[in-house]
Amino acid sequence: MRLFFFLIIISISNVFSQELVLGEERIEPGIIFIFEGAIKDKVYPKSINLDEKYTDIHIEARVNWDDKNIPDGTPLGGFVPYLNINATITNERTGQKTFVDLTPHLNLIDNFHYARNISLPGNVNDYYNVVFNINPPEKLTLSFHKDWNDSYSNQLFKPTSFEYNNIDFKEIANSSRR
Repeated sequence: MRLFFFLIIISISNVFSQELVLGEERIEPGIIFIFEGAIKDKVYPKSINLDEKYTDIHIEARVNWDDKNIPDGTPLGGFVPYLNINATITNERTGQKTFVDLTPHLNLIDNFHYARNISLPGNVNDYYNVVFNINPPEKLTLSFHKDWNDSYSNQLFKPTSFEYNNIDFKEIANSSRR
């Protein structure tokens, strides 16, 4: 009987945590990026987030410190704030594009992450190219102490991009959290 309830709980939690991992990357000084297409969701405040019913997916970047080979004093697995992340999603069949800035979000599954609900530039059955552009915090957003500057620099990292091709969002786009 306990096994039955355990399987039900696992099945239900998988519905709420279903995500399509597009890629995982690591940059120095020990920052891990996990890029995902997730099931669209209600996000507040509604005034700055697309309504769930007008979107196809929730595009995400989970950005955390690694748990090894990181700067002294860095919280293992902690969220990396103040980044500027955007994504360009291109329909590989038509060339149509959607550009979106990812903003900090908070939920009970991933905790802090960068994300947005988006409408795909085409049919959910199409394949997509996704480019994530990652920029470090702006100069007036983050200050660096001498010890960090001496060991690393006065910039968290250099701007970088990650590209993923032939992405099929169909299953995620056709799923629902409720």
